Amino acid sequence: MAQLVLSDDQRKKLDSADDKLFYAEPRFVQHLDAAFRQRLTELYRERIPPGSVVLDLMSSWVSHLPEQISYGEVIGHGLNEAELRANPRLNRYWVQNLNVDPRLPLPQDSVDVSLIVAGWQYLQQPEPLAEELFRCTRAGGQLLVAFSNRMFFTKAPLIWSEGSDRDHLAYVAEVLVAQGWTISGVIAADTPAPAPLGWLGAKGDPFFCVIAAKPAAKAAS
Repeated sequence: MAQLVLSDDQRKKLDSADDKLFYAEPRFVQHLDAAFRQRLTELYRERIPPGSVVLDLMSSWVSHLPEQISYGEVIGHGLNEAELRANPRLNRYWVQNLNVDPRLPLPQDSVDVSLIVAGWQYLQQPEPLAEELFRCTRAGGQLLVAFSNRMFFTKAPLIWSEGSDRDHLAYVAEVLVAQGWTISGVIAADTPAPAPLGWLGAKGDPFFCVIAAKPAAKAAS
């Protein structure tokens, strides 16, 4: 059973209507700026070995994976089928509201790397989901949770909407560690604003990422 971290109050959000209604219409837009997306793709290039089975959880019409790299399989999940269907990197996908049912329809030890981009901030049951991700990830596999300071405010639980960037990083890490994950890296970095403001030192969307690993299986003695 998942180790709970949040209180009931911290799970509440201003808009308690069914999430499927909010995401019913596809949004074929970029929710994060170009510099953030470039930093994310660079991280994927560094962290995800070619040939990996990749789970892109809470995905949309783009996965930000490096175009030049081939993966064994990219499995997508989201709340809008039209967006998922338009994503060229997904080999297959399914639609599911994780706030209603956090169980994942994936076999145990079947995924090498899982990705959540700009999605964790909407989770009301992050603990059982983190436990499910741990279950379906192979020993030595990774989970990358990336986000910025943007959100649909009314859809974010209070634990997120009332917290700072530092609070968000600590909260994600706390939930993951409670379910058995090891934190192998935390990134908090500025990105440049688009030119010409970027040339003058202006900042774009900040880049945050919690990188977790499932401990490798111990060798038999």
